[in-house]
Amino acid sequence: MIHDFTFCHPTKIYFGKKALENLPAELNNYGKNILLVYGKNSIKKNGLYDRIMEMLRAAGKNVVELSGINSNPRYTQLLEGARLVRENNVDLILAVGGGSVIDCSKGISAAAYCEGDPWERYYVNQEPVTNKVVPVASVLTMAGTASEMNSGSVITNEEQKLKLGRVYDLEMMSPRFSILNPEYTYTVPKIQMISGIADVFSHLMEQYFGGEDDCTSDYLLEGVMLSLINASRKALINPEDYEARSNIMWCATMGLNKILALSKEQDWEVHMIEHQLGAYTDCPHGVGLAIISPAYYRYIYTYGLPKFVRYAQNVWKVDGKGMTDEEIALEGIRRLESFFRELGIPATLREVGATEEMLPLIAKSTIPGGGYRQMEAADILEVLKACY
Repeated sequence: MIHDFTFCHPTKIYFGKKALENLPAELNNYGKNILLVYGKNSIKKNGLYDRIMEMLRAAGKNVVELSGINSNPRYTQLLEGARLVRENNVDLILAVGGGSVIDCSKGISAAAYCEGDPWERYYVNQEPVTNKVVPVASVLTMAGTASEMNSGSVITNEEQKLKLGRVYDLEMMSPRFSILNPEYTYTVPKIQMISGIADVFSHLMEQYFGGEDDCTSDYLLEGVMLSLINASRKALINPEDYEARSNIMWCATMGLNKILALSKEQDWEVHMIEHQLGAYTDCPHGVGLAIISPAYYRYIYTYGLPKFVRYAQNVWKVDGKGMTDEEIALEGIRRLESFFRELGIPATLREVGATEEMLPLIAKSTIPGGGYRQMEAADILEVLKACY
């Protein structure tokens, strides 16, 4: 652990089948006015909406609703939520849904009392938030982003064709509490379940593929990847396998709550590329990541060969006997790609609506970076062509 760090996390987690029973006590800590943010109709179909509304009414809360949040939340939705916060003097934003709903809620919190354009200030220019913010809490219904235990917020500006992420101050914008019941994920459509799994896997890999030191976080990352692979295969067979779904949910939360990133060099270029793919196609986030990841890692693996060999052997159990290091590394990437196909994720960008004409636009608008190899627009275009 060669890099210094300080760690403290403000989010209280309630995990398990009875986790929602803790909501009434938590509500007592906040004022009367609640903004309830959620997606489309799933929480009404499975009865969760009614249960939460009953608890809110019993607690004497005034509830304002913002529904219909997209899987790639829109800046227009963020602005609408900010307006509702101001006009109703909201004391708590309660996000009920997956990562997109929680991401949007954090953006609403930051934007509500912002002077000027929140998009330009907080997403484009990444300015610190100095205005009043509203506390956010969540009831999670889909595992993937770890937004339930981090301060990240990814928003799409449709007009500008930009999808940008912002990691806000951890103590300021992380949910004050999050309720995680794996049973709420049972009714999530399969495409959303597998997209969430791919998102988790990408989070783990993007923290893993960096550095050449002997870091405890790498051992932890390998363990969570192994757990996720095992649980995902069980959930494919039986989507209501509680143990499998609970492990996927906790892998997701651990995957991006900063614990596994401590003292780690990281590489988030796959996410940067997918954000712009999503801005142009609106494809499910995890699906885009799963299509891009193998092509990206084949493009850079020689620059971080020892870590890719370790990944192949420790995560995918590549024997390596009689193989060169390059062959071992490539076999690990092949098994990653095979796992994504096993989940049922499309293999090409064409299948998610990307056109050949889009590729240079996506490459040009992607934030360049990288880890073992520094990427520029021309490199990103080659990756996109390889998975087209």
